Amino acid sequence: MLNRVWLVMILASFLTALAQWLLAGDLDSINGLVAAMFDSASLAVEIALGLIGVLCLWQGLFAIAEKCGVVNWLATKVTPLFQLLMPGIPKGDPAFGSVTMNLAANALGLDNAATPLGIRAMQDLQKHNPTPDTASDAQILFLVLNTSSVTLIPITVFLYRAQQGAQAPADVFLPILMATTASTLAGLLMVALVQRINLLQRQILIAFAVIGAAMLALVGYLMQLSASAISEQSTLMANLLLIGFIATVLLLAQRRQVAVYDEFIEGAKQGFETAIRLIPFLVAMLVALAMLRASGLLGMLVDGLAWLVAVAGGDTQFVDAMPVAFAKPFSGSAARALLIDTMHVHGADSFVGRLASIFQGSTETTFYVLAVYFGAVGIRNSRYALWCGLFADLVGIIAAIFIAYWFYG
Repeated sequence: MLNRVWLVMILASFLTALAQWLLAGDLDSINGLVAAMFDSASLAVEIALGLIGVLCLWQGLFAIAEKCGVVNWLATKVTPLFQLLMPGIPKGDPAFGSVTMNLAANALGLDNAATPLGIRAMQDLQKHNPTPDTASDAQILFLVLNTSSVTLIPITVFLYRAQQGAQAPADVFLPILMATTASTLAGLLMVALVQRINLLQRQILIAFAVIGAAMLALVGYLMQLSASAISEQSTLMANLLLIGFIATVLLLAQRRQVAVYDEFIEGAKQGFETAIRLIPFLVAMLVALAMLRASGLLGMLVDGLAWLVAVAGGDTQFVDAMPVAFAKPFSGSAARALLIDTMHVHGADSFVGRLASIFQGSTETTFYVLAVYFGAVGIRNSRYALWCGLFADLVGIIAAIFIAYWFYG
């Protein structure tokens, strides 16, 4: 499936640029397409090299955590839930622990930790994959949960809004939480439908209830604070959890007489090898995405959507924020640039500025995550993972629009 999607992206970009040249005499469309190809290829290598340090650090720490039993302990605690969601993984397997750590890092906005932990989780799941070049059911479920995972504290969105002069930068906190929760549930339901997972089982419902109660408690606490206090408290909480985890692992390893330095070095070596293996997958995906943007096809989609909404007699106010929604599944940097530009043009506290902020905080770079996580373990056949991830993105976008009208319309 990914083969066909990649081919369509390349050909659609080329045909769009070619049409602009032949019909409108726009030579820059062709030149921009070629420039985007080479720039994105170089960017892919820069990203992979930039990941080396982070991957070495977290793979090394994870190796220590695994050796001293922290990962196994966590796996046993979450096994009752994940055993129902991932029946193909043996009971108490370390993969459950690494999956949990990744999802927790994502929820807390710890991007630097989430990516290496996610790669490690995918590697652990790969050990139980009977067809190494094809994504397993467990890997697809994990990828979709990762690309749509609930972001409890979207700190970066608050910072961008503050930079653009928003009076209350964190006023989109609750709408973002609601929209990203909708996308996560949609992704989980779609995968459960395809894999025939019964989500009405007692342990799954209890887990949902506990997670929901914890989220409501956190929201209730944060909503009592000012915008600056929310940013400070959330950053402090995330960093304390991060440092606390590292300190706990090292102290426990010392108590159990684990050779921490040696284990760290061995784990770091794996991180280096993983970063290098990512380069071909990143080049392929980022080149296709860059061509799609440079061709102007995304802009045409936005214009087409505005026309359809106008013809149907609907409110087109939300359309000005749609470039962020369209760009986010493809490129985080492009979506970030579009978000800042949208707030600069329309105002951070405008309806469009707030909706763009919700899009940025409630959707994920699905194509990039798929390339990185599956590329780390050499998976070429993603099966239905891409479509489930994009479905979750679509639900998140639709939910964000309705929620924005509810709050600010």
